[in-house]
Amino acid sequence: MNKVRWGILSTSNFALTKIVPALKNCQYADLTAISSRDLQKSREAAKRHQLAKAYGSYEELLDDPQIDVVYNPLPNHMHVPWSIKALEAGKHVLCEKPIGLSSAEAQQLLDASRKHPKLKVMEAFMYRLHPQWQHTKKLVKEGGIGELRTIQSIFSYFNNDAGNIRNKAEIGGGGLMDIGCYNISLSRFIFNAEPQRVLGTVEYDPDFKTDRIASGILVFAGGTSTFTCSTQLAPYQRVNILGTEGRIEIEIPFNAPPDSMCRIWHQHGSQIEPIEFAVCDQYTIQGDLFSQAVLNDTPVPTPLEDAVANMKVIEAVFESGRSGRFEKVR
Repeated sequence: MNKVRWGILSTSNFALTKIVPALKNCQYADLTAISSRDLQKSREAAKRHQLAKAYGSYEELLDDPQIDVVYNPLPNHMHVPWSIKALEAGKHVLCEKPIGLSSAEAQQLLDASRKHPKLKVMEAFMYRLHPQWQHTKKLVKEGGIGELRTIQSIFSYFNNDAGNIRNKAEIGGGGLMDIGCYNISLSRFIFNAEPQRVLGTVEYDPDFKTDRIASGILVFAGGTSTFTCSTQLAPYQRVNILGTEGRIEIEIPFNAPPDSMCRIWHQHGSQIEPIEFAVCDQYTIQGDLFSQAVLNDTPVPTPLEDAVANMKVIEAVFESGRSGRFEKVR
């Protein structure tokens, strides 16, 4: 085999606009099937995107012996249950972020994955695989900003649609789960460590009961990371990474466009160098790297243990928001 066969558990707008085109452009992935609880929807999606198979239930896709990898972009509360079902059906799993509703649930998936050591499982934090982040990580590691001391990041959009799943608390909606997970993930990625304690402040929507603005301070052994995420602010995203001798600013850190170049700025001393990256699709890169891990039986780019650790920090921010004091990451 020089390609692995993929199936997608969803006909959501995200799946159809982001994942399907990306996987169809992969070198090592062959997207062959899509499923929905509405057969007509899956048939329409399969026809529109020229996929060989359409299923009217998620179970049917999992039962297909000709599917090797399952992409799980279902709502947050369905991530762990359906990823475990996919493993039990003998499928490798790439699951959307956040991996689950809690660190305990994420641990359930990790435990299940260890019962299937031949199968690959990964949380789909695609941003880490984009060349701009790989280059940033390398610059920091090689002392390009001196000693790393602090990170500042913001990620926001405006969505007050009561029917949107991101505004439904009971299924894992809210800003920290949807986008704050990126602020936390990037901090751990760049510091290459876990925060020791966190301080958080969280504001909830009075109707949705979801967090609509959250800010946090993550304290690492070597410095700090501060962030704000929101589902009810003007759309914006930016990351600044500062050290004793320089800084790196990432212009579009998370939703890197698949059809235009990305740019970061690297300041060292008084010199500021803009660095541009060729057009690429970070979802395609993710699909190919995961597929290669399957083909070559090598580790996935990000181990599932990282997903559990990220959930623990999210929980600590929520806990601090309730207590009003610094909380340890447990």
